[in-house]
Amino acid sequence: MDLRTVLTPETVNLHLKGKTKEEIIDEMLDILVSAGKVSDKAAARECVLERETKMSTGMKHGIAIPHGKTDTISDLVACIGISDNPVDFDSLDQEPCRIFIMTLSPVNKTGPHLQFLAEVSLLFKSAEKRQQILETQDKAEVIKILTE
Repeated sequence: MDLRTVLTPETVNLHLKGKTKEEIIDEMLDILVSAGKVSDKAAARECVLERETKMSTGMKHGIAIPHGKTDTISDLVACIGISDNPVDFDSLDQEPCRIFIMTLSPVNKTGPHLQFLAEVSLLFKSAEKRQQILETQDKAEVIKILTE
């Protein structure tokens, strides 16, 4: 799994406007739809929200990783959103989130999904990378920070 093949500047949004978990998830799905990665937004939304009811994907350090599995896609897709304002995402550390990384994967493939989450989890270890991502105004730079 190479994040650089999954994430492109068109799947990065540096200014999410949503104020609630649902609004953020909707905005993230819109990124994937407009990038041509998701055709059935309703199905994708349902699987992501269903996953949230089991356990919040708000992690630590202001990062949330909303994700789900749907048979409406054949390969893993992902997008990144940075919120202008912190959003309450029911995080493990009770802190609001500003960095959102959404991934959708096919129901029958678990490998790429787990690899993706493993790569993204490196962000949690680096306060410096998180700060760089929040400060940059360059979509390509966000991907570079994540993948180097």
